[in-house]
Amino acid sequence: MKKKFNTVCLIDDDPIFIFGASRLMKQAAFCNSLIVYNNGKEALDQLKPIMASGDLEKVPDLILLDLNMPILDGWGFLDAFITFTPPKPIEVYIVTSSVSNHDKQKAKKYADAVKEYVIKPITPVKLKEIIERE
Repeated sequence: MKKKFNTVCLIDDDPIFIFGASRLMKQAAFCNSLIVYNNGKEALDQLKPIMASGDLEKVPDLILLDLNMPILDGWGFLDAFITFTPPKPIEVYIVTSSVSNHDKQKAKKYADAVKEYVIKPITPVKLKEIIERE
């Protein structure tokens, strides 16, 4: 792998996926720091002050976002996130179990924010592709 991310944010409510993805990222030396939120509201509530602080070390370089979550889903998160002005570029990847064409088409409406729509499970090969995408 060419580089690794400093801070990655994983927004997902599935503890098994979180465990597996965290383990894969650790094995691949994918990032220095992983922040996990279990729904979009929790992520927004925590990320807003981090972004407002301007502390570039704490602002995530990458967000891996699930769509189907309680309280605030991935779409709700994206609707709020696209109104932010982060202090540095943040790559967003939708990582979901949804194979729905409707969801894939809807994701294209967020093309300015979303780099790619990835179907779970995330694999070492996909992590390598993400990190080498630059």
